[in-house]
Amino acid sequence: MCEIYLISLKIIFVSIICQYNLPIMKELLYLKDAQLKQLIEKLFTSYRKSFTDAKKTLDKYSIGIAHHKVLHLLSMYKGITISELLKKLKVTKQSLNRVLKDLIKIETIFFEKDQKDTRVKHIFLNKKGEKIFEEVFLAQKKRIYNALLNSSSDQVLNFDKVLNEIIDE
Repeated sequence: MCEIYLISLKIIFVSIICQYNLPIMKELLYLKDAQLKQLIEKLFTSYRKSFTDAKKTLDKYSIGIAHHKVLHLLSMYKGITISELLKKLKVTKQSLNRVLKDLIKIETIFFEKDQKDTRVKHIFLNKKGEKIFEEVFLAQKKRIYNALLNSSSDQVLNFDKVLNEIIDE
């Protein structure tokens, strides 16, 4: 009985929205595949644009997007372990090892053994690593900051909420 009541309420709710042409809710209730495809395209484009901004700096140091991801995480999680980094990146040890070797080669990171368990290594950015990360971050920050600055606080909060829902946080 309760289920029938809830279904009836939903039908009434949808008909009221349609009857009074409430555009926002109507759009949300009836998202078309074409609209979802456009959203996905915008996600691709925004990803490409924000990383294109950083590409010049990455190229200057002969590193790529994989290196950038590691630099970014090392800047956020100082002293992260290799195991934690693998979990965040969702890559193989072999892939991470290749990137770490490149970053060691250009002298941007260093390791410290854990004081309790010497098998565990913590990774840090050194001064050069912080400098490279800051250069890349400033290039990306400009585009993202301008987009956020030209949006209302509600739009920013809702955008953040939607992104979290997309990535299941």
